[in-house]
Amino acid sequence: MITPDADGPPVSPTSMAAPRGSSTVLRIVLGAQLRRLREQRGITLEEAGHSIRASHSKVSRMELGRVSFRIRDVADLLTLYGVTSDAEREPLLSLVEKANLTGWWHNYNDVLPHWFETYVGLEESATGIRNYEVQFVPGLLQSEGYARAVIRLGFPAASHDELDRRVKLRMARQRLLRRPDPPHLWAVLDEAVLRRPLGGVQAMCEQIDHILRALELPNVTVQIVPFSVGGHAAAGGPFSILRFSQPDLPDVVYMEQLTSAVYLEKRDDVDSYLEVMERLCIEAEPATRTREILLGIREEFQRRL
Repeated sequence: MITPDADGPPVSPTSMAAPRGSSTVLRIVLGAQLRRLREQRGITLEEAGHSIRASHSKVSRMELGRVSFRIRDVADLLTLYGVTSDAEREPLLSLVEKANLTGWWHNYNDVLPHWFETYVGLEESATGIRNYEVQFVPGLLQSEGYARAVIRLGFPAASHDELDRRVKLRMARQRLLRRPDPPHLWAVLDEAVLRRPLGGVQAMCEQIDHILRALELPNVTVQIVPFSVGGHAAAGGPFSILRFSQPDLPDVVYMEQLTSAVYLEKRDDVDSYLEVMERLCIEAEPATRTREILLGIREEFQRRL
């Protein structure tokens, strides 16, 4: 689970404005603000837990944004932390309701693993998303037919209805690229991603067309690392980096595994991945050549039809 930046400046309750973002992000931000208030007063987790008739571990989970919040608990903690005026309390108390709202992705809980639910909530609030992929087109750029082929690989025993649900979830995620305040998606793809005909040759032609349409959006950038580069900076595998506007939320590195995921947010870790991403962008073909490369690969596939 992502933890907020513990080294940020002291919190002034009167300056707390409710941030925008998904409930996932709002819980993390609210928890970070409560933690900083507690630490400024020198209050232990045990003392905070006693004030809300709970264990210290519950307070810790609240501060990490891992659980929902109750108005009563937050109000009691603010009193304990010396935040007593209505002008100081209202911004945080009003944030509780927003942080407890369920996002649209909760409608897909039947096919959404808990470890990926966190990512979808973070993705929804990110201002920048950078992907590096070596095998698959990133989910935010997948066509429906290609997505179905990829999902079938991971869930070979899934029923037709389950596959439909998983594909619809993936397509629903893509809406954020066309909303009024979209994040900037910057994807770097190994050439192998485009050469591997997942779903068949026709599906790959449609997938390339899908990427070409996405490139018409001003907030989408795609670069391709050609085979001619040989070995490159990201030999360790695919990863994503998410950036947020909220000062309480650091950049997050996300790496998906077979049945779980890893989230990294420590500054040194993130800086290492940012450096690798920058090197990849230098080694890759410039974004101005992406359309030309895609059209060339699509032409090769079309000759096989």
